[in-house]
Amino acid sequence: MPHLVVSISGHGFGHVAQTAPVLNRLHERLPQLRLTVRSAVPLAHLLSRIHAPFAHLPSEGDIGMAMSSALDIHVGESRAAYRAFHADWEVRVTEEARLLRELGADMVLSNVGYLPLAGAQRAGIPNAALCSLNWFDIYRHYCGDDAIAAQVHTGYANADAFLRATPGMAMEHLPNLVPVTPIAAVGSNRRDELNHHLKLSREEKLVLVSLGGIAGRLPIERWPRIDGVRWLVQQSWQVEHPDAVALESLPMSFSDLLASCDVLLCKPGYGSFAEAACSGTPVLYVSRADWPESPALIEWLQRRSLCREVSRDALEQGNFAGVLEEICDAPRPRPVIPEGAGQVADWITGRLQR
Repeated sequence: MPHLVVSISGHGFGHVAQTAPVLNRLHERLPQLRLTVRSAVPLAHLLSRIHAPFAHLPSEGDIGMAMSSALDIHVGESRAAYRAFHADWEVRVTEEARLLRELGADMVLSNVGYLPLAGAQRAGIPNAALCSLNWFDIYRHYCGDDAIAAQVHTGYANADAFLRATPGMAMEHLPNLVPVTPIAAVGSNRRDELNHHLKLSREEKLVLVSLGGIAGRLPIERWPRIDGVRWLVQQSWQVEHPDAVALESLPMSFSDLLASCDVLLCKPGYGSFAEAACSGTPVLYVSRADWPESPALIEWLQRRSLCREVSRDALEQGNFAGVLEEICDAPRPRPVIPEGAGQVADWITGRLQR
């Protein structure tokens, strides 16, 4: 069986959320397919999402953007990181091509580092990008249109395809764009089990708080108590609030928790928005106007699901009880059906068989 080498960006968990369902679907169809996953994402998180066997190689396949918080870009640090990454670009691409040959890669799938694509192209290995965004548009938005931007664009434009997940950025500049429908892992609604475990009544509300894998936390200690509301937060935040519950203390996966909660509180991000819409879970999101992907994500979520915006100040102070009550009482639309993983798996299978 062929060997698929997969590169997954460590810039947040949305890249894993898009890629893992595709790899799981490929494993169902081609159980003997060899998978190598190269990523800076913690292995424990990869294993929680990717159910197919894979070899793991720690890798920094892209810069992403340097973050000064979960919501803020550090532009100067990002520009410096890109300059260092591209200082010996031709040498870096040659080394990437050598590594892919040594791995015996029959195909490279990247979400959404452009160096693995450039290396595969130099080595003559079939390659494709998969994502709702690309670093060319992101870099150009913050750092300008320069020689670095041109090198980034070349990696994407010369791939066999850029499989653009819905919702996603327009990317009209890419001649190889292949749009696919939403990709999401959908959990099971296990609310009765949660209520029993936490000793909750049916009237109490559970709000899942997530920043999508970006380092940082919310000042939940400052939030006032809202009668009948519990907050599910990650244990590493070490939140001291009488109504906060650590995610890791609950006997179910993140996907099941998302499908079982009343509301997801998050920043605009593909994994959060797509999985919530496909689980039928309403969303409260904090405004993030400067992130170029946000308009496409928000416009799609407003059309397909139930959501409300919360200002950053309201989020910092926990001053959003009114909008939380409103969204909990509103009728829920029908969940979105995620068919994109099957579409991408079809495309990859056809390319491998060729």
